[in-house]
This record gives sequence, structure tokens and C-alpha cells, in this order.
Amino acid sequence: MRDVNQSAVTEFILLGFAPNARISPLLFTFFLVFYLLILVSNSLLVTLIHQDSCLHTPMYFFISVLSMLDVCYTTTTVPQMLVHLLSKKRAISFARCAAQMYIFLLFGVTESWLFSIMSVDRYMAICQPLRYKVIMSHWVCLALVGICVAYGVVGGLCYTFFAMRLPYCGPNEIDHYFCEVPAVLKLACADTSLNDLVDFITGFNVIVVPLSLVIIVYANIFAAIMKIRSAQGRIKAFSTCASHITVVTMFAIPCIIMYMSPGSDSLSNSGKKMALFYNIATAFLNPVIYSLRNKDVKKAFLKLMGWGRAPE
Repeated sequence: MRDVNQSAVTEFILLGFAPNARISPLLFTFFLVFYLLILVSNSLLVTLIHQDSCLHTPMYFFISVLSMLDVCYTTTTVPQMLVHLLSKKRAISFARCAAQMYIFLLFGVTESWLFSIMSVDRYMAICQPLRYKVIMSHWVCLALVGICVAYGVVGGLCYTFFAMRLPYCGPNEIDHYFCEVPAVLKLACADTSLNDLVDFITGFNVIVVPLSLVIIVYANIFAAIMKIRSAQGRIKAFSTCASHITVVTMFAIPCIIMYMSPGSDSLSNSGKKMALFYNIATAFLNPVIYSLRNKDVKKAFLKLMGWGRAPE
């Protein structure tokens, strides 16, 4: 009987949001607008960086990669959520659930490590300005992005393999809008203590380690900035770091809470909200933060639109 029950679960039901039929269309419109803004803003930022030669620098190269990751990151989950908001059938097969989990984690882990690489880039630009272009060459930048992707491939595989190898014998309702590891593990018909350990170790390596690297790098950057005699020079240096620090904070804190708190039932109600924050809100805010605070991006946008130069 146990084997029959285990093999009976071939699909999961994603409960998602708003069982109330009157609220679902409102949420659909809200999330659809956000998703379209994410696609447009990130695609526009990538286009500006590609088209304008003034933005062909390592910093903007990494920002363009971040924007592409954000588009992929949200596309893994949001279109499915939109369909489920208007559909009575919210099922996802076991194989599709595993694929979604892996792809989501691949892009998420890659983005986590990309943030640490971007902090190193800022360190080289501020603390080693004369050697910056030599050290951060195009091929070095490509290699660093390749390392981030490799971490994403391995980290996503670790999470997904240990989660989907467990027996799932019912119930099959996931209290989430996509197949996220903590939500899926709650349905396992087996002891998940090994998964908790693996998830904690993996989370430490793909979230805490890159975040710690960011903190160490910025501690050195701030120490170097304080040695600048000109107040205007210090303000300009701080300004180039503020956007990145803001984005990293918005992404890292919810991820640490979700993936470094194994077996926590207290997160069941807030898990979807935190996932919305680091899955949708950060993808929307990233291009806004990097464009509104950046004169070079504004100039590139006005140039692309044919509106002349941006005011100084």
C-alpha cells in the first residue's frame, strides 16, 4: 500500500493566491503589469548598454547580465502564476515541478554570485583605477560570469536533486505559487533532516559566502574612500556603490530567511510574500535603481530616443 500511495502522486497542485474569484482578476492585472514592466525595463537597460559605446565597461556589462538574469528569473514563475490566477486547474506535473525548481534556482544562485563579482568590480574601479581596464578585461569578465553560472548549475542541482528524490505520497497541494524548495519539502512522506542539512550547507555556499564577500569588499572600499581628501570625490565614490548595496540587500535578506531556516513552520504564511519580493520586486527595482541614479544611463536613453543630451 505504501508503494502504491507513493507512486500515485504524479502532479502537484499550486494553491497560489486568492481563492476568491473576485480578487483573482485584480491580482492578475497587478502582476501582469509588474511583469510587463520588468520585461520592458530590463530589456531597455540591456539595449542601452549594448548600443551605447560609452557604456561598454565592465560595470555595465555586469549590469546587463543582471538584467538578463532578472528577466529569466521572473519568466520561470510569473507566467505560470498568471495562468493559474484565471484558471481553476492549477496542477503541475512532477517533472515540470522539478524542472521549474531547478531553472529558478540556477538563475537565482547565479545572480547571488554575480552580486559578489560586481562588488569586486567596484573595488577594482575605486581602489585600482590605473590597472582597472587591464585587470577587468572583456575575457576576464566573461570568465567571471561563467564561474557564476557554474555555481548556479551545481547549486540548483544540489537543491533540486535532494528535494525531488524524496517520496511524495500525498497530500499534493503546495502552498505557494511555484515549486520552491521549502514549500515542496513540507509534502514529503519521509524524514527531511538530511535535506535540511544539505539545504543549509548549500545555502551557506551560494548565499552567505557571496554576501560575506560583498561585505568584506565594501569594507575595504569604504576604508579607501575615507582616505580621499576631496569631499566631492568621496561622495562620487559612495554614489557608485550605493545602488549595488541597495540591490544586494533587497535580494539577499529574503533569500537567507527562506533558504537558511530549514524546517521552519513559521514561514508558511510569509513565504509567498518573501518570494514575491526577491522574485518580482527586485527584478522590477534593479533597472530603476541603476538607471535613475546613473547619469550615463540617462544620457544613453535620451540619445537612443533622439532627444539630445541629458542635462548635467
